[in-house]
Amino acid sequence: MKEHIIGRESKAIPSFDDLEQWVRLKIQGLLQAILEEEVEALLGRARYERRNGVDGPSGYRNGYGQPRRVSLQSGTVEVRRPRVRGLEERFESRVLPLFQRRTKEVGHLLPELYLHGLAQGDFELALRGLLGEGAPLSASAIGRLKSKWELEYEQWSRRPLDDLELVYLWADGLYVKAGIGKDKAALLVVMGAMSDGRKELLAVESGYRESKASWAGVLRSLKERGLAAPKLTIADGHLGIWGALEEIYPESEEQRCWNHKILNVLDHLPRRVQGQAKELLCGLPYADNRQECERLKAQFANRFAAHYPKAVEALERDWDRMVTFYGFPKEHWKHIRTTNVVESPFSSVRLRTNAARRYKNVSNATALIWKVLTVAQRRFRRLDAPHLLVEVYQGVRFIDGIRLLVTNQEVAA
Repeated sequence: MKEHIIGRESKAIPSFDDLEQWVRLKIQGLLQAILEEEVEALLGRARYERRNGVDGPSGYRNGYGQPRRVSLQSGTVEVRRPRVRGLEERFESRVLPLFQRRTKEVGHLLPELYLHGLAQGDFELALRGLLGEGAPLSASAIGRLKSKWELEYEQWSRRPLDDLELVYLWADGLYVKAGIGKDKAALLVVMGAMSDGRKELLAVESGYRESKASWAGVLRSLKERGLAAPKLTIADGHLGIWGALEEIYPESEEQRCWNHKILNVLDHLPRRVQGQAKELLCGLPYADNRQECERLKAQFANRFAAHYPKAVEALERDWDRMVTFYGFPKEHWKHIRTTNVVESPFSSVRLRTNAARRYKNVSNATALIWKVLTVAQRRFRRLDAPHLLVEVYQGVRFIDGIRLLVTNQEVAA
């Protein structure tokens, strides 16, 4: 680092190669100074200054603790925490509490790295590359962070929900390898859209596949914690969720996912005709109104019923749940025709769960995947036309995506 004369003072100006080290040293000096000021404020006097009378604040300095490494997003620095004696209560620094070795932001890096495909065994190597060789990030430290996530998950899963203005709800299952059994464990995930357009993760629970009992347990927990019934629930074709919904939130309208329906219909067709069939099927949910959607369904039936009746039966099965979205604002159709709102963050999770070995137990997998989903949640986009979400929440009716005009007589009634 070269010395340059600036005015009357000699100041060290870092070169580009020394910039990272120079910044870390500056941060280290600033953090040490803040710790000193904190003690001065506590004792009411500067270092080496005598106590002012018998009524002055008690306590006195007693040197420093051992050098301590602290990991920040800008790197790892080393400071010495001042010690104070003669106090009625133990001095606890607000800047650097006991046993803290990293900031919250550094703690958030682990699920970020996991989300983006970094294997568990590579955490320490990657973090040391980001935070410096002195970063206190041993395997046991990473294990303690995971245990902390499990506690945070338990608190999150018991939080009250009575202040949420829920409009739409998406439900889907994610399967992971956990425990000693051969079967995969089902994680039941619920996402909600609020009246202000926010998407929020509401539940991540383990269940026995996607049975009615498992889904009923998830929905019952949400209701007991104050979550009001959604105006519309979007899910796939598993009967478990619909049976549970009828029991717990019978007032909610229901929409089956079109992506799942199309795949289900194509499964009943030979590969040679799937391309033609898919083109027809994909046009159905994009019809401008329900009548046009019904016409396209009839066109598909006329073309394939003679040779592939099971495909037509699969399309017509549960049809009323396929076209519920026409009773909601057209601006929201792209959000509520499918379970993509849940499937999109699932893609990142599946990247990790497919590559990972079997988790030790289901609770470990649940807490870790919950943490990954909360990281993904920070990037969720709001729903379009939030003003229409408010109207849906207030009970305004829509036909073919258009707001139903209310007459004066209806208002009076």
